[in-house]
Amino acid sequence: MTYDVHIIGGGLAGSEAAWQLARRGFKVRLSEMRGTGERSPAHQGDGLAELVCSNSFRSDDHEKNAVGLLHEEMRRCDSLIMSAAGKAQVPAGSALAVDRDVFSAEVEARLAALPNLDIVRERIDVLPEAGTTIVATGPLTAEALAHSIGAATGADSLAFFDAIAPIVYRDTIDMDVCWMASRWDKGETKDYINCPMDKDQYLAFHQALLDGEKTAFKEWEANTPYFDGCMPIEVMAERGVETLRFGPMKPVGLDNPHWATEEHPKGRWAYAVVQLRQDNKLGTLWNMVGFQTKLKHAEQVRLFRTIPGLENAEFARLGGLHRNTFLNSPVLLDRQLRLKSAPHVRFAGQITGCEGYVESAAVGMMAGLMTATELAGREWQAPPRTTALGALLSHITGDAEADSYQPMNVNFGLFPPLHEVKKKQRKEAYTERAKEDIAPWLASLSPA
Repeated sequence: MTYDVHIIGGGLAGSEAAWQLARRGFKVRLSEMRGTGERSPAHQGDGLAELVCSNSFRSDDHEKNAVGLLHEEMRRCDSLIMSAAGKAQVPAGSALAVDRDVFSAEVEARLAALPNLDIVRERIDVLPEAGTTIVATGPLTAEALAHSIGAATGADSLAFFDAIAPIVYRDTIDMDVCWMASRWDKGETKDYINCPMDKDQYLAFHQALLDGEKTAFKEWEANTPYFDGCMPIEVMAERGVETLRFGPMKPVGLDNPHWATEEHPKGRWAYAVVQLRQDNKLGTLWNMVGFQTKLKHAEQVRLFRTIPGLENAEFARLGGLHRNTFLNSPVLLDRQLRLKSAPHVRFAGQITGCEGYVESAAVGMMAGLMTATELAGREWQAPPRTTALGALLSHITGDAEADSYQPMNVNFGLFPPLHEVKKKQRKEAYTERAKEDIAPWLASLSPA
C-alpha cells in the first residue's frame, strides 16, 4: 500500500492522529516499536495507547476545570481516546479513570478495524527525509531516533533531562509583600517578582527542604546524573546552609521597597529572596526560578506556601525532575506543529512539551486534523485561543517563553485572561466562553 501519512509512535497521540486521518479516508501507516521485542523502560506491554503511570485522565468537570473542558472539546471532535476512555471507565468520583487494559484494547481494536490503516510493528531510527510524517514517540523516544531528531533540530533544542520548577498563577501572589524588580535594576523593565525572607524565615525554609518527603526516582531515571543547571533545590540545600543564598535565593542587588526607611528610601536587601519569572506572554503564569525539585507534590504546596507573598499561591504546575525528551517547540515548530527546518514532519504528543495523557492525545488529535486539512488542499483554521485546544496549541507553538520552556498541563493560566470577571466566577466564565467560541471552529473541520 502507498501511504498518505506515516505516523511514528502508537501511544495516545499517535493513535489519536491515526484515527482522525484514517476516518477521513487517508491511507495511514502507524509504526510502533513495541511488538518487535523492544519497548521503552516505562512500558509493560505491547498494546497501543498503553497508560504507563496513572490510570486517571484527571477531572471530567467541564464547567470549572481546564482539563475537563479539554475532555469536552475532544469529545466534540469525535476523539478516539475519549471514546475509548468512556468504554473503559471505572469509578473515580468526578475524575475520569479507566481500566488500562480495557482502554488499550479498545483503542487498538478500533484502529485495527479501519481498512486504510496499517499498524506495523517496527522501530524507526531516523526521521524520514520525505513524505508526510507525524512523530509521536513520547517522552522516552528511543535513542537512535532521538539522535536523529537532535541532528535535525540542533542538540541544544532537544532536552534529555526535564528539570521542572513550579509555576504560580500571577493573581494569587501577594504584591503587598512581594515587589517587581530586576537585580541591580538592570534593564529598562522590572522583570522579576521577588519574595523576601528574613534570616529566621530562611533558616526554617532551609530545614524544611532537608526534612521534606521526596519522590523516589523511577528505575530508568536513577542513573541519570544531575547537571548544575537543573540541580534540585533540596540537593542544593544539602550542600550547606548558605548554598541557596549564593544560588537561586541570592538577595544581593534587590532593594525591597516595602522595607524602605528614611535612611534607606529605596529599601533594604532581604536575607534571601525567591524570584519568579514570567512564563507566558499573557503574564498569567510565573515560574519559581531555580526551584526544580523532587519533593512530593503535597509537600511542595505546603512548603512553598511558607514563602512570604505565596501564602495563598495556587500552582498551575508543581516541580519535578526526571528523564525526558521534548522539543523546544516554540522555537522549532510552526503554528501547525511542523518542524520549520523540515515541514513535511509534524510532531505530536508529549515530545512537543505538553504534559499529561489528555494533553498528549489532544495535540495528536490536532496534528491529525491539521494533516488531513493539508492533504485535502484546504486551509487550516486553528482553534480559538479562548478554547482549551487553542490555548494548549498556542502555548506549545509560540506563546510560551522559549528560554524557560518546560512540559505543562492545560490550565486556565494559558487562556486569554478575563480581568473584568470576579475571581470566584472566572473558571465558569472561561468554560462558557470556550464552549461558545469552539462551535464555529468545529464547523470548519473537514468531515469524517
